[in-house]
Amino acid sequence: VQLVESGGGLVQPGGSLRLSCVASGFTFSSYSMSWYRQAPGKEREFVAAITRDGISATYADSVKDRFTISRDNAKSTVYLQMNSLKAEDTARYYCRARHISRPQDYYWGQGTQVTVSS
Repeated sequence: VQLVESGGGLVQPGGSLRLSCVASGFTFSSYSMSWYRQAPGKEREFVAAITRDGISATYADSVKDRFTISRDNAKSTVYLQMNSLKAEDTARYYCRARHISRPQDYYWGQGTQVTVSS
């Protein structure tokens, strides 16, 4: 089982980034997918989640209307489009896969760093 995030980097405030998370080793379409983030000295926090069919998504209030989560089951990939980035979005971003009927069955990626700074 593997989740590999990419797409992070350094961006100026107001800029955009698109994160990707490629899954392998499990049946991707049987898992809901989420993005979390963790800033230095802070706990990991929820950012966004999407159902296994990609129809429904939920967002943290802090990113609503700026971030969009999506998935492509044919490519076993989940995305996070991040617009209007702020300094407070600086964190390491992780994707998580969670089985739709076995919540104890979940996996984490290693994360990708996003730094928003001028």
